[in-house]
Amino acid sequence: MDTFRYMVSGGTTAATGSLVFYLVYNLLLHQQDVAINIPYFPKLITAPTAALIIETPITFLVGFTLNKYLVFTKSTLKGRIQLFRYGSVVGTNFLLNLALIKIMVEGFGFYATVAKIITTGILVIFSYFSQKHFSFKVKK
Repeated sequence: MDTFRYMVSGGTTAATGSLVFYLVYNLLLHQQDVAINIPYFPKLITAPTAALIIETPITFLVGFTLNKYLVFTKSTLKGRIQLFRYGSVVGTNFLLNLALIKIMVEGFGFYATVAKIITTGILVIFSYFSQKHFSFKVKK
């Protein structure tokens, strides 16, 4: 039953992420790179990277809420520990997302939204086991 609920939760989170990414990339950024003038930051952020940066906090909130209250309800860890661990997994996923999207878009010429969807599919299995055995672990 947990696997089914995780599939619903993960599917909802992934769909939300892909939709937000698409909307930000196409409608907000118009597929244009973002120039910034902040010390110690890169002067130019590619549009796919900027869309991923904007999309991540939204899917973080959606994913954590669904996982905590719908999927892993038997977890014995305190909420703040779950949040920290979930954030660690999301941070790792963010870096993997960033690397894989960059490789697909800049290296292979994929359309950014297609690269995002493929990357999400790749990271689903890693996320499931990370959340089940780390973020929302049940002590025996």
